[in-house]
Amino acid sequence: MVDPQIAAANAAAIVSAGNAIGAGLAMTGMIGAGIGVGNIFGNFLAGALRNPSAAGSQIGNLFVGAALAEALGILSFVIGILLWTSAS
Repeated sequence: MVDPQIAAANAAAIVSAGNAIGAGLAMTGMIGAGIGVGNIFGNFLAGALRNPSAAGSQIGNLFVGAALAEALGILSFVIGILLWTSAS
């Protein structure tokens, strides 16, 4: 027969481990944000070198794309922190 206190402690440990694993998986969105921002700026630089006269008109699109990619990265960071610090 299993002691109820040991079973409760094991269940709490499993929930805590699952919580940490979920938080770590949520943080992987930061990797995607880094790759996305790198692609945005790299492709802008390649396009600006090919057609410098059109580069000035595309600066707004560059920063909107970078901001959206970073916003998704920050969202995954916040969700990861919330999962990590949740009580249950």
